[in-house]
Amino acid sequence: MPAQLSLIFTPETNVNDNRATRAAGMPRREFIQKSLILSVPPVLGFAGIGKVFAAGATTANTYAPPVRARGTAVVSVKNHGAYGDGVHDDTAAFQKAINALPSTGGTVTVPAGTYIIDPTVNVRLRSKMRLQMDPNAILKAKSNAAERAYVLMVYMVSDVEISGGRIIGDRDTHLGTTGEWGHGIMVRGANRVTVRDIHISNCWGDGMSIGGAMQTNAPTIPSVDVVVANIVSTNNRRQALTIGCSRTVKVYDSEFSNSNGIAPECGIDIEPDINDLRTTETVHIQNCLIRNNKGNGILVYKRVKGVTVKSCTMEYNGGYGLLTVGAVSGYIAQNRFLHNNLCGLMFSSTTNDYQASGNVFRNNYTKIFGLNTVDKPLVTMTGILPGPMPKGNDPHVQKSSTTTNIRVTTNQYAM
Repeated sequence: MPAQLSLIFTPETNVNDNRATRAAGMPRREFIQKSLILSVPPVLGFAGIGKVFAAGATTANTYAPPVRARGTAVVSVKNHGAYGDGVHDDTAAFQKAINALPSTGGTVTVPAGTYIIDPTVNVRLRSKMRLQMDPNAILKAKSNAAERAYVLMVYMVSDVEISGGRIIGDRDTHLGTTGEWGHGIMVRGANRVTVRDIHISNCWGDGMSIGGAMQTNAPTIPSVDVVVANIVSTNNRRQALTIGCSRTVKVYDSEFSNSNGIAPECGIDIEPDINDLRTTETVHIQNCLIRNNKGNGILVYKRVKGVTVKSCTMEYNGGYGLLTVGAVSGYIAQNRFLHNNLCGLMFSSTTNDYQASGNVFRNNYTKIFGLNTVDKPLVTMTGILPGPMPKGNDPHVQKSSTTTNIRVTTNQYAM
């Protein structure tokens, strides 16, 4: 983020912003504090961390992610040959540790260190297990030329938890030039998965991708009950988070930022695969910071039903803050849309049955109106009114003529 943008992190005088200010002074997990230190612009330094909380946290509560069922066995990757020295390839040692768990499952621990993982082989998690990484553990992707490669694979398993540490992809050292599927964490056709307290960056594709497991001559098997909580996914080449063919996905207390390199370049892309006719249903995103992505902050793209986006901040994105295309049924409430290149919220194509309520919009469509970091008084409006402020609000919220049942109730606006 350019240095001049550091001036935007100031409390605002409305209901949502007061809630954000209170949240800024309340304790959150130690992980997210460390992660925001990593992601905060250098011009802010440590003194600016509290203001970053105010920009990203819009509710006081921190979600407690579910603990998945597993046995009591504990295995360390160090006991199965992992070096953690940033030199040796530790992929096989990780897999040996996972395979050593009994049938009842258990926990695989990863002590502090830098572990080289070959994404073309990947580490495959099993059912009834937790991969518990020390906060100072790093899984670093081994340089490769593959179009598709994943550091951690969660495929057709259930009751899995991944927590702690960092995953660093190979986008800066990738040996090829094609492909967009070099992911940090890949979840396919899995049930009851929790990913929490982890920092993911620099992946050739997505920081994390959730979707279905394709079957030969049979329907794709969706992922069901996936929780993402308290993560930072930043500077990935395609997306910070992709949500494909799945049911009941919850995303809380996280940052999705700086996606750049190959389209769509969104913070969060909710989109079933083009060659999969199944849908994505019931996605809840709350208390997240989606900022500075080259594309849209959040994209909700076709064959997607039941999306709620609540108490999030979408700011400085190169496209829309939030764009829906042909999506069905959603609720957009109590969010902040700030300084996006196009309008803050756009209902496009055949989007049907969406409501937007209690949101705050400031200085959107900067492509036309320019960047303004001076807080102007907020104006309350109901509906979508033509023209710019102070009479209209369409620089902030728009809909295409082919949408149906779009309800824009009371929101607050300023240029």
